[in-house]
Amino acid sequence: MTQTEPSAEQQIGEFIASAAKQPLLDAAFELWRWRYRLNSIKGRPTAEEVRINRTLTPQQMSEKYRYDRDHAHEGPMFGYLKRAHPRADDDAIRRAIITAVKFEDATFEHFNWNGDFWECVVRAVARAAARYPDFLDTTYRDARNNVAYYYK
Repeated sequence: MTQTEPSAEQQIGEFIASAAKQPLLDAAFELWRWRYRLNSIKGRPTAEEVRINRTLTPQQMSEKYRYDRDHAHEGPMFGYLKRAHPRADDDAIRRAIITAVKFEDATFEHFNWNGDFWECVVRAVARAAARYPDFLDTTYRDARNNVAYYYK
């Protein structure tokens, strides 16, 4: 028996359904954490975008990366979060995305290889959580896993 892979829209729908079970801010962080998977499902980056990205200098790539993060609330992430929380005010959605991105940035900024790896991860997220205290405990857990994944 042949199994077919779910369609792109079905796969994205699963991420959105999961995010819809959480408060807006936590949903924004969850969707933000899955941005690369969501992009790949939607066929991003396109072949043309890949070609262009390969021509960028490290400084240009860094600027593009920062621009994408600074404007995440204007891109596809807004649509995903709006689908997860359709009754939420558009400005609240934008603020939630901005906060989620800044929170993730803070977790990485506070990471310091000084001691046991997991303790470094926990300390980094705890320091970020002090600046961004409005997330659920499960989101802080996910943030720890996120930091551990990227620094492994």
